[in-house]
Amino acid sequence: MLTGKIALVTGASRGIGKCTAVTLASYGATVIVNYNGSKEKAEEVVSEITANGGKAVTYCCNVSDYEAVENMMKDIVKEYGSLDILVNNAGITKDGLLMKMSETDYDAVLDTNLKGTFNCIKHISRQMLKQKSGRIINLSSVVGVYGNAGQVNYSASKAGVIGITKSVAKELGSRGITVNAVAPGFIVTEMTDAMPEDAKKQVAEHIAMKRLGDVKDVAEMVAFLASDKAAYVTGQVICVDGGMSM
Repeated sequence: MLTGKIALVTGASRGIGKCTAVTLASYGATVIVNYNGSKEKAEEVVSEITANGGKAVTYCCNVSDYEAVENMMKDIVKEYGSLDILVNNAGITKDGLLMKMSETDYDAVLDTNLKGTFNCIKHISRQMLKQKSGRIINLSSVVGVYGNAGQVNYSASKAGVIGITKSVAKELGSRGITVNAVAPGFIVTEMTDAMPEDAKKQVAEHIAMKRLGDVKDVAEMVAFLASDKAAYVTGQVICVDGGMSM
């Protein structure tokens, strides 16, 4: 489905990013596993992909750094000749109620989640325009659609990602480039593993499907949007949340 395609997944050393990288590789894409903090975990992702016959490499870059992202995109294009799929997944949380939230915590989340998305799209857009093709998938969140107490910074960043998605889709659509957002709901990751079982059950009760999501649920949606099967889908926000946001 993605044979011969070059894909970059940001924040791909764990969680949704890791599963997305592995899934894209399983469909034939060569995957650049971007990371910022954990080289060891990123290399483990590459090892998993190559062990299953796929192709992948790591690339360390802080997506909130404008010039560093520019260099990353130049290096990828120089090495592979193109970039067909960009998955903007890198994100952080620094939760807290508005009254207690520091400016530092607000800025840090916006810099990574929102500016990081802008940086990556900005520095690959010219190449994709030249190619007259490309798939950009941005990871938003249901809290970017509906908000959530204690996550003003995160909600703002993910709402901003939706705004970027729709605007860039209009700017690049005429050149064969699609831009979509995936908004996960409550997905089982390392962060949710630390939650008490009772808390997980309470969350599940508010989900139509009565269960938490799996990273694979999100990764498969990303893979679909990256494929030719979604060639006429752009500017959309697709919630993968088991009906939680209905």
